[in-house]
Amino acid sequence: MSKADIGLIGLGVMGANLALNIAEKGFRVAVHNRTAARIGAFLGEAGALGENIIGCQTAEALVEAIERPRPIILMVQAGEAVDAQIEALKPLLDPEDIIIDAGNANFRDTQRRMRALDGHGPAFVGMGVSGGEEGARHGPSIMVGGPRAAYERIQPVLNAIAARYEGEACQAWLGPEGAGHFVKTIHNGIEYADMQMIAEIYGFLRDRHGLPAQEIAAIFARWNEGRLNSYLIEITAAVLSAEDPHGGQPLVDVIVDRAGQKGTGRWSAIEAQTLGIPATAIEAAVAARGLSSMKGEREAAEKLFPRENARQVGPVTPELLHTLEQALLAGKIVAYAQGFAVMAAASREYGWSLPLDTVARIWRAGCIIRSQFLGEIAQAFEAAPEVDNLLATPAFASLMREANGHLRQAVALGIGDGIGMPALGAALAHFDILRRGRGTANLIQAQRDYFGAHGFDRTDGLDIHHGDWRQV
Repeated sequence: MSKADIGLIGLGVMGANLALNIAEKGFRVAVHNRTAARIGAFLGEAGALGENIIGCQTAEALVEAIERPRPIILMVQAGEAVDAQIEALKPLLDPEDIIIDAGNANFRDTQRRMRALDGHGPAFVGMGVSGGEEGARHGPSIMVGGPRAAYERIQPVLNAIAARYEGEACQAWLGPEGAGHFVKTIHNGIEYADMQMIAEIYGFLRDRHGLPAQEIAAIFARWNEGRLNSYLIEITAAVLSAEDPHGGQPLVDVIVDRAGQKGTGRWSAIEAQTLGIPATAIEAAVAARGLSSMKGEREAAEKLFPRENARQVGPVTPELLHTLEQALLAGKIVAYAQGFAVMAAASREYGWSLPLDTVARIWRAGCIIRSQFLGEIAQAFEAAPEVDNLLATPAFASLMREANGHLRQAVALGIGDGIGMPALGAALAHFDILRRGRGTANLIQAQRDYFGAHGFDRTDGLDIHHGDWRQV
């Protein structure tokens, strides 16, 4: 029997689907799982694709089954499990072999692992994979960081299994060290903001106007045919249309309003803060998920601070729907602009030279935030690669000039009727502060100098950096 082209450890949902994807594309893949029973079950589920899959009961058997130089993908739980798997593989591998962490790793862990293996073991690659289980099976977006030479050895496999957009594979080497996992983290941060903004518009229509789920589904379906065309808008229409088989009511209405999170959104907010880049829409979305988890506290607060009876707000007119559609577009643009600004800052900080146009291109298919205007984002950064802020590019500046008034109107209406719109509101505030040449931080600097002698610069350029606050 011929040897495998690549190995994979971890046959959970993502790992199993990725292995099937690899096998389907004509590559032989050796697989191993900590729970040995899962290996046999997986092979039984593989059907005809099993001809390209080698089941291995031990890590030693896995390594032996792969053609040198041996690339091995890890699809295990992020954190200690990855470290444990690396330690188990190290004595079995040659320096020219490659360990590929394809889980949702913190890029700082990826950097640490690369340093630990540098000169003492196989090459290490941090590979972000987006698209969920469907993407893993039929074509994800793949973001690679690590040694360029290691990437080039696995590139044929990645080209084959990645999603395709107009014939182009949605995978790329983005830089050394933890660049791939960092970009995946920011992808997920933008995803949080996108989902939260969609939920806020849903809440506006449900709570302010009393629209049932099916009617809101039809609105999102229409929007998906226009500028908002995207995977998340598409699935929003789908989930709002679904009925509960146990009661016949909309399924979304029987789901507890408590959103989970696995950490990547929070990491994106932390890294934005660390780099000093405002990513307020992402931060608001992370905070909103935290508030959603406080179900008991929210129910108690509702009794303490009941909402006044809703006033008569009138029907949902075509004009209002246009405002909400444009508001969502404007909020989405700000969230993407913030995410790309964080990546630009990280690129400078870590010397990665991240190709932002390439990032946008490989997100056009396969990933969760795939949307119509990612192609426009790619074109904007290709035309002006030195521009950090998407809002400063001509195409998106024009869009925001048209849409920002609608964002303001939607947020104002929501606030007036007690509808929480944290992410859309944060996007509006970011936009308003960004476009004001003279803000209010002069007062903050005066306060800082008063209590801490931190100093300030003067508008007239005088070399005087402290105030004589004793006269106050």
